[in-house]
Amino acid sequence: MVLAIVPLLMISSCDKDFLEEEPLDFLAPDNAYNSVAGIQQGIAGLHWSVRRSWFSDASGHQDGFAIMLGSVGTDVAFHGENPGGNRKLVNYEAEMTAENNQFTLMWEDSYVLIQRANTLIYGIENSDDAIWGGNMDKKDEYLAESKFFRAWSYYFLVSLWGDVPLVLDKITTAKVNFERAPKEEVFKAMEDDLIFASSKLPLPGDMEAPGRINQKAAWHLLTQVYLNWNKYQDAVNAASKVIDGYGSSLMKNRFGATNDVFGTGDVFLDLHAYGNQNLAENTEAIWVIQNSKTEINGGHNFPGERGWGPAYFRMGRTPDEKPAFLGEFYNGKYTGYLDIYGRPVAWIRPTDYMAYDIWKSDWNNDIRNAEHQVIRTFYFQNPNSSFDGQVVDFSLYPAGQRDALKDTCQYIYPYFMKHADPKNHFTDPSRSGGGYNNKDVYAMRLADTYLLRAEAYIGLGQMGLAADDINEVRTRANATPVLVGDVNLDYLLDERARELYGEEFRHITLRRTGKFLERVRKYCNNPIYPACNVQDYNVLFPIPQKHIDLNIEGVIQQNPGYPGAG
Repeated sequence: MVLAIVPLLMISSCDKDFLEEEPLDFLAPDNAYNSVAGIQQGIAGLHWSVRRSWFSDASGHQDGFAIMLGSVGTDVAFHGENPGGNRKLVNYEAEMTAENNQFTLMWEDSYVLIQRANTLIYGIENSDDAIWGGNMDKKDEYLAESKFFRAWSYYFLVSLWGDVPLVLDKITTAKVNFERAPKEEVFKAMEDDLIFASSKLPLPGDMEAPGRINQKAAWHLLTQVYLNWNKYQDAVNAASKVIDGYGSSLMKNRFGATNDVFGTGDVFLDLHAYGNQNLAENTEAIWVIQNSKTEINGGHNFPGERGWGPAYFRMGRTPDEKPAFLGEFYNGKYTGYLDIYGRPVAWIRPTDYMAYDIWKSDWNNDIRNAEHQVIRTFYFQNPNSSFDGQVVDFSLYPAGQRDALKDTCQYIYPYFMKHADPKNHFTDPSRSGGGYNNKDVYAMRLADTYLLRAEAYIGLGQMGLAADDINEVRTRANATPVLVGDVNLDYLLDERARELYGEEFRHITLRRTGKFLERVRKYCNNPIYPACNVQDYNVLFPIPQKHIDLNIEGVIQQNPGYPGAG
């Protein structure tokens, strides 16, 4: 198995010296990182890899793996565009196979990132001290950032596949004898990398550029590693480094640019407004993915509208047979798209649990459920129709005229605006952004750290301290504080959904807490495949079959339940 790492050609010859090459006029591992500038390019490449694979639109990746791991096929969402189709985990039994290219890409991209990090780590460790001009702290900083990305990639691998091959050195020749390492060995490797990173990375605000990794990010990721490892006190200690240090605090007052296009707003809206993620005053941001092409070379736009919004523009005509939405007037004609909503395609349809049930106790006061945060009411927009300005109501149509499945799963459903950027589309104006926006997005923020520490306290049986952390988040949201007697893992998962819908990797959270099967079966109301036809063995992802087959000198055992498993 090559683990998606492109192997070097293996050439045998009796004259090995003749075949040895010294790269002088092209980039190779031996010469790419013999200067600070080259190492900086390597660091930028690690960031690019994560942004491209996980948070952006890239060929073959279905608009980022975060779309899949963040929501669909869990308790919070299913694929709305086609809930009876064959993609985006609408049917686990049919889709989650060792041959499915989506899971293969996720595996491959993870190991490509590890190989790139290992190569950069090797280059930095073996660099000539002279290139650093006496600034060896900078050498350690770049080394720490590289190790952070290696640990970040392994966190996804071990969370989704369990035991995985552990590769801590750069691979320079074809390798086909990999073995799966026990999770504990992988956890220990991640711990070692992140402890080093937590002391050698820069302090928040001292990074070379927005979006670069700082010490808080290392402690936050280490918290997640410890939780996955069931080391709850260590998780508390790591999370406390973030919460109690570095000037961290939840944002509680309005700040930065506001985008109150619906007439009202609040601090939660500001947290997710364009341009606010990297502000120095934003003490909640820990690691921000830099998506905007207008700010960085090689940037990727964020598919926020495309993924999370309903495809309102596809619903057709009003009850009096006029286009339901004229849209914006551009280049002499109406586009059919509204700049307040963009051009969504309904990939992520919230479950009833996510859209309604978890808000019932604080429906009118929790700011995360405010009308400007979750759009549940849509209005016809066509002055030529007698229904112009009226609420879209499918009962207005003659019986049998509408497709109820598409109406409620694809065309109109609650739209969480934290992922959108109303009236802030800088590209593709003929389609109101085409489903994309230029917002930077959080990979980590402090509210998540509080809830991670609460999870650790629950693991320790310290429910009072868990309640305190949960209530830090709930108080900022103007929600009723939770009572100590009501704290448990299910309540915590409800609160994570309210606060972090579409931000956290819900698949990993549910697996880490042992709640994946239970909650998918309880809450995922896909109307075609209830619970998305999840199977017991889907707790772990399948090892890609092509990499099992390529591993001709070793044995990679398939995960239980999948064809080929022992």
